[in-house]
Amino acid sequence: MGWLPAPVERLLEVALVGELTVIGRNGRPITHPLIPLYDGEHIYLHSSTLFSKKLEHIKRDARVALALTDPVAMKGNLDRATIQGTARVIEDDPHSDWEHLILELWRKKEPAIDDFLKARVALPLFFERAVIEITPERCLYWANGDTSRPPERTASPGAEAA
Repeated sequence: MGWLPAPVERLLEVALVGELTVIGRNGRPITHPLIPLYDGEHIYLHSSTLFSKKLEHIKRDARVALALTDPVAMKGNLDRATIQGTARVIEDDPHSDWEHLILELWRKKEPAIDDFLKARVALPLFFERAVIEITPERCLYWANGDTSRPPERTASPGAEAA
């Protein structure tokens, strides 16, 4: 698929939760749990547009990191990874544009989304969504979650290693 190590791509395919870290207004990191969706090139996350500070933070400073660390959220996989990159917020039409970008990826990972879509009228604010697109630049990977050893480091073509 992309340049990320194959085990990291597998984590992205199964992970139901990843920890997105953004840089807050005061320069400190802020972490948010979100569902990562991967198309082989970019990582997509989505957020309600209602009162979303994370979207404001990304617009101000696009440097982000996505950590995949929870074995429960990764269906028992003990591997761990942190992916650093540049994010952009896509919010052209918060009512429907997100569907064209991520719905099939979301449906593949979490088929229950179709039940939420049926209740769209009852939950209108939930479906006003922005998409966060991350272009991965660096990756740190720990096989079997063994953080007592240095991670395997890889970088996208043209990016400096972490």
